[in-house]
Amino acid sequence: MRFGTDGVRGRVGDELTPELVLGIGRAAARVLGRDRFLVARDPRRSGPLLEAALAAGLAAEGASVELLGVLPTPALAALSAAEDVPGAVISASHNTFADNGVKLFARGGRKLPEEAETRVESELEHPSAATAPTGAAVGTVAARLDGGERYVEHLVATLEGRRLDGLRVVLDCANGAASEVGPEALRRLGATVDVMAADPDGTNINAGCGSTFPGPLSERVVATGADAGLALDGDADRVVGVDASGRVVDGDHLIAVSAVDLAGRGRLAGRTVVVTVMTNLGFRLAMAEQGIQVVETPVGDRHVLAALAAGGWSLGGEQSGHVIFPDLATTGDGLLTGIEVLDAVRRSGRSLAELASVMRSLPQVLRNVAVGRRDLDVVGALAEEVAAVEAGLGTGRVLLRPSGTEPVVRVMVEADTSERAEAAAERLATAVERLGDGPG
Repeated sequence: MRFGTDGVRGRVGDELTPELVLGIGRAAARVLGRDRFLVARDPRRSGPLLEAALAAGLAAEGASVELLGVLPTPALAALSAAEDVPGAVISASHNTFADNGVKLFARGGRKLPEEAETRVESELEHPSAATAPTGAAVGTVAARLDGGERYVEHLVATLEGRRLDGLRVVLDCANGAASEVGPEALRRLGATVDVMAADPDGTNINAGCGSTFPGPLSERVVATGADAGLALDGDADRVVGVDASGRVVDGDHLIAVSAVDLAGRGRLAGRTVVVTVMTNLGFRLAMAEQGIQVVETPVGDRHVLAALAAGGWSLGGEQSGHVIFPDLATTGDGLLTGIEVLDAVRRSGRSLAELASVMRSLPQVLRNVAVGRRDLDVVGALAEEVAAVEAGLGTGRVLLRPSGTEPVVRVMVEADTSERAEAAAERLATAVERLGDGPG
């Protein structure tokens, strides 16, 4: 077992088994603490099975486990932060229902640092010789019913008394963990909410809906004349928007809207925003026009969170829709992001489309090029080729990124026209293929 960019994840039954999850529970208790432990899950069919296994492992090490039931990942994080206890979410985020996973949170509602992940992995593979608790020292497992209400109250409080009255919003819950709390939070803030994909049956999570399939949401927004739409993913830690015309407003645009809004209110710490290397060049150009500094990190919200903490900054995120407001939450929160953007719409009196027009995305082409070896120094070997391509682009950029999990090199090109981006990406993909086919 190895942690990926967002916990442990795999196909249930062979890659992710109850036995493995039980072991993760025992290892997590040894590393993160044997007192209280909060556990939530999304509504996948395998959720109760893996919830029972994780709780058994935690309790076997003496932890008092509180089962919160179906709740978004950021809801678990918020409770973990408020109560200063570790926690876990059983979810595979935007994956199909056949997959599942375990995301661990340290005390304070923060994702584990790499050092803690390494300790959990080591403890799982080579358990310590400490004697397991027996008798009255064995932990307990109990259901807890207040998690959803606590989270809704938290979301409402982030607007500091402001309201969303008058806004008509379509909310796509991806048949996931926010199917109940999402509509409730928006309605409690005064929005008129049309809800879709909020009938989870264990197998329909993310199925043709949610943040990775915003097409149905776009159609519904246009058909109903709504002001905006929000599409969550299965565990509601990411979101993409849709404006009144049905146009998708991705994570880059949502961050841009929030950055400009926070800066205008004097709440963008250091007039700085944190994004990853995959963020569109159009975002960087737009922020430069606004006098906002951009700090860039490797891909993954873990890196964004680390940069935010190191700099004391107040906004960061990814193109995929993971957006982080460190003053309000310890992790990406799709519902919180949607609420903050809708609040900006209502206060400004402008439409989502108008606010999102602060940036224009440059055409972006992505290629995944299979290579025979993972040890290729692609960046070094193709430095001259990349420099030549970038010189020919004018306004544009190139990113070569070897995958950390498979023998693939990711080629990304942005340019002022789709044709230039396509041609440059093809040239570089061919160069990578030649390099990968060379002698080892």
